[in-house]
Amino acid sequence: MAAPSGRSVLFVCLGNICRSPIAEAVFRKSATDGGVVDKWVIDSGATSDWNTGSAPDARGLACLRKHGIETDHRARQVTKDDFMTFDHILCMDESNLRDLNKKASSVKNCKAKIELLGSYDPEKQLIIQDPYYGSDKDFETVYQQCVRCCKAFLEQYS
Repeated sequence: MAAPSGRSVLFVCLGNICRSPIAEAVFRKSATDGGVVDKWVIDSGATSDWNTGSAPDARGLACLRKHGIETDHRARQVTKDDFMTFDHILCMDESNLRDLNKKASSVKNCKAKIELLGSYDPEKQLIIQDPYYGSDKDFETVYQQCVRCCKAFLEQYS
């Protein structure tokens, strides 16, 4: 699972159709632009199983496209193996963090560092709010937060 250099990151939100696929796509583009994408295993997942197999929200896809980014991700639920194979699990809000820490506590060989993606935001916006019930503007806010956080995370770990 891990890239040869051992760098791997899993982005997580509640349903894996809004925030985490945007973060995954943004990080993949940043890593590609920085010439380090082949050094990373990059994925995203959900704490819930509500949307398993679904494409990302159309508004999120439209937002990414507006910025020249495509994704073919399909929603999946985080598994116990994820805690043993990923170096970093970055989530969007406190509820995700609680759910992930609870799941991780039942994994014997958990190696993943579980953190809020927003902890890397230079503008100190710790929580990336769920845009699902919001507007296109809310998806753009998520995108901009992900750009800032992913850039800072990538700089720290590349």
